[in-house]
Amino acid sequence: MGPAADLNADMGESFGRWTLGNDEALMPHLTSANIACGYHGGDPHVMRATVTLAQRHGVGIGAHVSFPDLMGFGRRRMTASPEEVKDYIIYQTGALWAFARGAGARLQHVKPHGAMYVMASSDDRYARAVAEAVAEVDPEMILLLTGEAVANAAKAVGVRFVPEGYVDLDYAADGSLILERAKKARDPQATAARAVRLIREGKVRAADGTDLPLSVRSICVHGDAPNAPEIARAIRDALRAAEVDVVPLAQLVQRR
Repeated sequence: MGPAADLNADMGESFGRWTLGNDEALMPHLTSANIACGYHGGDPHVMRATVTLAQRHGVGIGAHVSFPDLMGFGRRRMTASPEEVKDYIIYQTGALWAFARGAGARLQHVKPHGAMYVMASSDDRYARAVAEAVAEVDPEMILLLTGEAVANAAKAVGVRFVPEGYVDLDYAADGSLILERAKKARDPQATAARAVRLIREGKVRAADGTDLPLSVRSICVHGDAPNAPEIARAIRDALRAAEVDVVPLAQLVQRR
């Protein structure tokens, strides 16, 4: 059996009269969708619509959880205890779980967003809080994140963990992501080549020109990029051409 990878994106981040990204065009190219749960983006109507859209295309459904920071899009650090973080995650995951259940679907995974993502991937206390929250809601769900701290926490509480990587953002030499205030368009073919190398070789070119080793099983595409659907399509086509099976997280963890 050859290598396999998941292709995910953050979805359903529009709310009210404000629209972000082109979910209709992007969703067909994905295998897993991280759906905002109202704290950094999304609202009940958008959550329901995005679950329906994911179902229509056979895309795995995940809760994209964050700090309660709608104005800052979840990107601002908050002074919160691990216990508070845990409750934030359970609350948001429970909301999306209800929409998924109502649609006859199953919640596949949980992925933190923004500042919560960074804090969980670099701090053992928050990594443990995230893993415990997932275990309490449903120990069969998958935790999608990055970092050794998260891998260790997930193993300790018996939660399945899939490490993800990025090809439409640049990495610094220390492995940290170089974030953009506003997503810019990237060359789809160049981005796709980075994805193939990351899955096939476990390496990505850092901003300083050095090769950075990364163990990755899921590739994330940013849905707010101007040409996100083109990037996702190019990545999926390139992975298939490189004989990499592109499958949802639930199928990916079964292939270990």
